[in-house]
Amino acid sequence: MIWQKYGYVVASTYRTKVVKALSSHPRTPKQISIETKMGLSHVSRTLKELVLQELVCCVNPFEVKGRVYKLTEKGKKVAKLIQEE
Repeated sequence: MIWQKYGYVVASTYRTKVVKALSSHPRTPKQISIETKMGLSHVSRTLKELVLQELVCCVNPFEVKGRVYKLTEKGKKVAKLIQEE
């Protein structure tokens, strides 16, 4: 199961960058965009993909602006595997 999620993440440089950015602590899409040098639209789309895969969750989903995302337990396991590369 975790290897499927790992494969899903590493198949995309965008997903890999976002997971790495979230591995230290929760961040907003804007913070992720600045850190990874990805466009904000790419970050937002990638976060939606990772939420659907249950690797990332939004800690304040009812906010319109300033949403904060963090890794789920599955996401943390995948991030650890990526960092070990």
